[in-house]
Amino acid sequence: MPSPPACGLFTSIGTMNKEQKAAVVEEIAAQLTDAGAIFAVDYRGIGVPEAAELRARLAESEASFRVVKNRLAKRAAESAGTEELSGLFEGPTALTLVKGDPVTAAKAIADFAREHQVPTYKGGIMDGAALEPDQFKRIARLPGLEVLHGQLLGAVASPVTGVTRGLNQLLAGLASQLGQIQDQGQLAGEAETVEPEEGEDEPETAEGGASEPQPVSDPVEPDATAEDSTGNDESSEQESEE
Repeated sequence: MPSPPACGLFTSIGTMNKEQKAAVVEEIAAQLTDAGAIFAVDYRGIGVPEAAELRARLAESEASFRVVKNRLAKRAAESAGTEELSGLFEGPTALTLVKGDPVTAAKAIADFAREHQVPTYKGGIMDGAALEPDQFKRIARLPGLEVLHGQLLGAVASPVTGVTRGLNQLLAGLASQLGQIQDQGQLAGEAETVEPEEGEDEPETAEGGASEPQPVSDPVEPDATAEDSTGNDESSEQESEE
């Protein structure tokens, strides 16, 4: 069972004078203006311990929990330009003024209400538009900004990591293939040279690198004098025999 409201939980404005009430209106109007989201709830049934717990949860999302006097809250809403809140100031009303993540604040209120059956969401404003109870429930089920940031970073990092790993593997494979080609002597594009076999004489070349042709000797002509002398010798031999 929720604890009944305890004395001292809420500030009494019954004894305020006119100047003090004006100061309260000005303070609430400034808070309404600075807030990114405003949630109005019915706080009936909340005791001192529960209120302290709820305030601690809301502080994590830079939100405050403030009980207001309806008449003064209406004047503050008119001063802040948030007249759409005026219809919510009926019965016991507390305002959750959010400067941080409104989704986290909505989750804090919804989780607290599920555990303690109080408070009850009445209505509010988020991003300048009215936020109805069914919309509030849907927002409270969304993941907070920190969770969304983590999911976004994970989604972005995952394909980048995969691409990087794939490129590294591709470059490693290419380097291995180039190394094999270089070892085989194919990278430079040079043809293999034929070594001379043992016992073969390599042709001598001039300094220019090309061998010079050897001169061909002219054929030797028979000597006419030698032929005549041979004939004379044969005639002398025949005469002596006779």
